[in-house]
Amino acid sequence: MPDLQVQCFVKRDFQPVFTPENMPRLLYISRREPFDQARPRLLHAHPDFTEAMLIRSGNARFLIGEQTYDVHSGDLLLFNSGVVHDELSPAADSAIDSCCAAFSGLHLPGLRPGAMIPDDAPAVYHVGAECEDLWTLYDMMYRYLSADAPGCEAFCHHLLLSLLGRILYLTGTVPHRQSVETEQSALGLRVKDYIDAHYTEPLTLQQIGQALHASPYYLAHAFKESCGIAPRQYLLRRRIGEAQNLLISTDLPISRIAEMVGYDTQNYFDLQFSKFVGMPPRKYRLSFQVKPGES
Repeated sequence: MPDLQVQCFVKRDFQPVFTPENMPRLLYISRREPFDQARPRLLHAHPDFTEAMLIRSGNARFLIGEQTYDVHSGDLLLFNSGVVHDELSPAADSAIDSCCAAFSGLHLPGLRPGAMIPDDAPAVYHVGAECEDLWTLYDMMYRYLSADAPGCEAFCHHLLLSLLGRILYLTGTVPHRQSVETEQSALGLRVKDYIDAHYTEPLTLQQIGQALHASPYYLAHAFKESCGIAPRQYLLRRRIGEAQNLLISTDLPISRIAEMVGYDTQNYFDLQFSKFVGMPPRKYRLSFQVKPGES
């Protein structure tokens, strides 16, 4: 039987999505394996970059913006810049295996800078059979960067463009959710916005109620209906989540980080951080320092 030579041609013309004017830049790749569930990321936002997380296996519940999602194997989570997000309740019997890519400089036609999807679109998409192909791109970037392989920056940049191009295709035909905003849900969102703007300050329900001209009881009920947790829990998770950001991305002293996220003393900050994350801030910071050659 003669050898067969199969050639697959590009059948359609296409216009590149990314040009020198809107070229995204890879910042980091993070990996979370099922046995490594001791470093939950609490409420936080990234004002200057965007994230795309792929769940290879496991189940968990995430809060993204004001929407709560139950995520499963094969789900893709997109975090626009400035959008607060949090893993609310990992499933103890089905811990997640995930990779997350962070990138800056994104500016797609018709969307605000830093947005991969419209802000009123769903943040979670099921990619089905394409999960393993997308995972391969994530895994290659993680392995090359963690090994600090020669030329890894340029190689991973092109892998990122491949990943984002496929993600844009997979999410482009998904209809946007139609939300029906009630007076209660609107108040819940106003409470969330207020906490996001003032989480570094001493806050009580009474103070929030005075600022928003609503009773503390009613606004707490409206907030829990909208976001799934009580305002105080959201405030605490918001503070600890931003502290995690600073511990990972800066060399600031822990005492300074505690002050920046609203704590008067480092001792109390250490206690709260350990309560939510399962380890003290210093150990958490060290756990994110990946040495070349580790994977």
